[in-house]
Amino acid sequence: MNRAATIFGTLVVLVSASACGGRQDAPTADSGGDVTCEVGADTRVSIATGNATGVYFSLGNAYAEQVSDATNGTVKATAAETGASVQNIQQLVSGTYQVAFSLADTAADAVEGKGSFDGKAEPVQALARIYPNYTQVIVRNDAGITSIADMRGKRVSTGSPGSGTEVIANRLLESAGLNPATDVSAQRLDLTKTVDGMKDGSIDALFWSGGLPTPGITDLFTASRDDVSFLDITPELPTMQEISEVYEEGVIPAATYGLPADASTIVVPNLLLVRDDLDANLACVLTKTLFERQPQLAEVVGAAKGIQLEEARETDPVPLNRGAELALEQLGGAS
Repeated sequence: MNRAATIFGTLVVLVSASACGGRQDAPTADSGGDVTCEVGADTRVSIATGNATGVYFSLGNAYAEQVSDATNGTVKATAAETGASVQNIQQLVSGTYQVAFSLADTAADAVEGKGSFDGKAEPVQALARIYPNYTQVIVRNDAGITSIADMRGKRVSTGSPGSGTEVIANRLLESAGLNPATDVSAQRLDLTKTVDGMKDGSIDALFWSGGLPTPGITDLFTASRDDVSFLDITPELPTMQEISEVYEEGVIPAATYGLPADASTIVVPNLLLVRDDLDANLACVLTKTLFERQPQLAEVVGAAKGIQLEEARETDPVPLNRGAELALEQLGGAS
């Protein structure tokens, strides 16, 4: 009986190890010790991105691949489709993801306990400032919309629920004197459904915040070039800057979507976020990979050309993770 029990116990251990793939994930909690920028055991990292036809998603998948490759699989990274910024931060804090893409204005709201995070400051930090997002507001030419104020009574896609696009869309509508809940017929849709609605005429205008080019927007202009146009939203910039200093004026080059002229717009930086208790060594590895593999990322996703080491530390009011600080120091980023 004793021998049988021993054999049975051994089998249970072997089966359990097999069920776990024979690997033990390294802890991701920060020990508070010295940062060596080394991860000594197998670690799994899940990255929160955005809509499937947006830049967050395509860049997130490319970044996950580069992280896994750069660490020879020691850090196994995967990317997941999400609703984007607000949802990403909520699920980052809950532990569903270890890394998250976010617009800087939404991230600032999170650490200050404002906006969608009213009354509760969230424990998030930044790995780096990355490329800028361009607010892309597009209208159907037959909708009679020449300003945001003209959206009153129109069918307007304000983006996925819980997205940074929705935050910006609502702020722009309010800046123009409109109540997003009552003055427009808000269609809270992801980009794929939004583009379909613009094509078939069931949506009059869309808001989208994304890198250049955004695949879904490219699809819209390819299919409906003569039916849609960019709307100049820069008249609302002064009011938007009263809400957050992160908003800046920018230009969408005509060549981005094969248009006859540049389009003026409002630009918001993106941040790569982690929880404030993420292991600093893991944060260091993730940050170094982002910049060391930037050329490979840019080959896959055009927006990654905007990931610049000299701007990496510009994350205020979101603090930099201490592991990211060491990575940027080693890489030579400006302090």
